[in-house]
Amino acid sequence: MTPSAWASWPSREALSRSGLTKPRRDLVRAARLVGLGALIWGVLTRDDVSGWIVAGAVVGVVGCAFAAWAFHRTSLEHRLWPSVGLLAVLMGAALAAQQTGFSVTATVLWCGCAVTALERLPLAAALPCTATALCAYALLNSDALLTTAITTAGLALGGYVLRLDGEARGAAERLLEQERAALAAKAESAALGERSRIAREIHDVLAHSLSAQLVHLEAARLLIERDAGREQVLERVVAARGMAREGLAETRQALSALRGEMTPVEDFLQEVVGGARLAVAGEHRPLPAEASQAVRRVAQEAMTNVRKHAPGAEVRARLEYLADEIVLEIRDSGARTSVDELAVSGSGYGLIGMQERAELLGGTLEAGPDEEGFLVRLTVPA
Repeated sequence: MTPSAWASWPSREALSRSGLTKPRRDLVRAARLVGLGALIWGVLTRDDVSGWIVAGAVVGVVGCAFAAWAFHRTSLEHRLWPSVGLLAVLMGAALAAQQTGFSVTATVLWCGCAVTALERLPLAAALPCTATALCAYALLNSDALLTTAITTAGLALGGYVLRLDGEARGAAERLLEQERAALAAKAESAALGERSRIAREIHDVLAHSLSAQLVHLEAARLLIERDAGREQVLERVVAARGMAREGLAETRQALSALRGEMTPVEDFLQEVVGGARLAVAGEHRPLPAEASQAVRRVAQEAMTNVRKHAPGAEVRARLEYLADEIVLEIRDSGARTSVDELAVSGSGYGLIGMQERAELLGGTLEAGPDEEGFLVRLTVPA
């Protein structure tokens, strides 16, 4: 045993009644009432003493009860010297009771001091106090030697068992508090993650859509100032209106996703790719919200790029459920423009933005020429 273990107090959880079940609380109360009853019974059953002595003994019993209560308070607050002083008062009261013939009262006090000291004090202070109380009990009682030895050993063992039980209960209470703190931190982290996801959705949907509308409207304003033709102005206004409609649709979709009202990924992909072939492999399972949104966004972006850069091309889409990942492939057969132009698509998101989203989720997004066409491949944990 380390030196610090000798000087360390039992934990406050061990010394308090926190974590005790109702039956154990009732048992503790019953034990205290039995001890107090034994003290009073040892005083009132004496017939050979006068009334004044009995009255003084009763007052002494009340004082001992108060000292015991004070000892529990000071030991709970880890105040060593007041606790030891109160134990000394109780053992002094036991000695006085023994000398005046109240042997039952003295025995109860000796035993209580021995057990309580070992249960509630640091071992360096508990062992001398317990040894003093047990030695006084063994020397002053009139029982047989074997009976006295068994009783003192049982009292010492009982006090140590109560100490170990209290420490085990205190450790369980601390672990429970740590678990509660961990759950609270996890809930807070989940809330922060959800807020981050909402922020990304708002940024993806509104910021890009509104900025694209602003570009078209600014171009329309410049055309009007230069007295450009009606056709050019109308083209810009129609493009801005289209952006507004797309942004509104995307906002509604994002809100549905945040409410958990998203359609299944396969149905959404079939709607996005239209007449293209969609193949689904692996065992279907519900996807985490962020993985599902990443699949949907990349599918939209890829199909927007197909319509913009390779109109009429044959498109094949494949969604594969792996053990701990989801893979989306969209492949077209038409010629495409350079990769740099993919970052500025009609939807305003861009595959570069989708690549950043995939990396935030711990996945990857690959986009580049493939055979005669172009391949977009998304892999995210799910």
